[in-house]
Amino acid sequence: MNIKEFFYFQKSDRQVMLVLLTVIMAALIVFFAVGGRNDSTQMMATDSVDANEYADPAARHSHRYAYHGRQGQTDYMVEARPAERFPFDPNTADSSQLLRLGLQPWQVKNIYRYRAKGGVYRKPSDFARLYGLTVKQFRELEPYIRISSDYQSAASLYAEREQDAGLSGARHADSLRFPVKLKAGEQILLNQADTNQLKRVPGIGSGYARAIVRYGKRLGGYVSVEQLREIEGFPEEALPFFAMGTPEVEKMNVNQLSLNQLRNHPYMGYFRAKAIVDYRRLHGRINNLDDLCLLKEFPPEAVQRLRAYVAY
Repeated sequence: MNIKEFFYFQKSDRQVMLVLLTVIMAALIVFFAVGGRNDSTQMMATDSVDANEYADPAARHSHRYAYHGRQGQTDYMVEARPAERFPFDPNTADSSQLLRLGLQPWQVKNIYRYRAKGGVYRKPSDFARLYGLTVKQFRELEPYIRISSDYQSAASLYAEREQDAGLSGARHADSLRFPVKLKAGEQILLNQADTNQLKRVPGIGSGYARAIVRYGKRLGGYVSVEQLREIEGFPEEALPFFAMGTPEVEKMNVNQLSLNQLRNHPYMGYFRAKAIVDYRRLHGRINNLDDLCLLKEFPPEAVQRLRAYVAY
């Protein structure tokens, strides 16, 4: 049997094969036609949702601050904009004001939910309990929190009556709760002020007052008002309300203290403390900071900052 005979089909076989090919082609056409319509319909539905969202300016505004999940992942649609700072009352501020302050949309919802349940912010520190609010954010916002007298505790009325009656104890307690801010031109001595006095400075709340005292103890005392700039986020507008007076500095003896004692000073750190210890071991007593100027750990600006805090 030759090849021509092998590929020879009878007329009936050719008819059957033609029918099968026709059925297969029809099935493929139906399959692709139905699948294409489904894909097109899904895309149109998605596009129509996006178009409806962005056609409405109000929806577009809210979308800038909202986030939503898509296909098992979270796509954040938050518009990057710098946080603004202005006085606000957390009991009455609306959503647009809270968002301008840099709060997240879910934090604004929590504030609304808290107020809807009868919650009241009676003092600035109450706002620190807002979920997700960082220490840095609260310190920046605290000077701008203004609690209306309508939301103060009714006990303050009793304290005012005691003041009117001449009760000095009540007056003192009230002044601690609500310190009177300094006026322009008034100053306090930086090294002598406690947290209650520091809170009288405009722009300084409880958080910054504690930070000022804590940093002063680490330094061994302030020698310049400019050192307040070294506190993270310190408000520049508060600097004119501070005066130095006579600096009272606790000095560290670089010939006697151990590495761990030296490293605790903000201007020292581990590597400079280790360089001092190594220098003492190799060369003996340090008589002047200029002896360390040849070491890479002690550039001129570092030596200058340390002079007020070093003893020999």
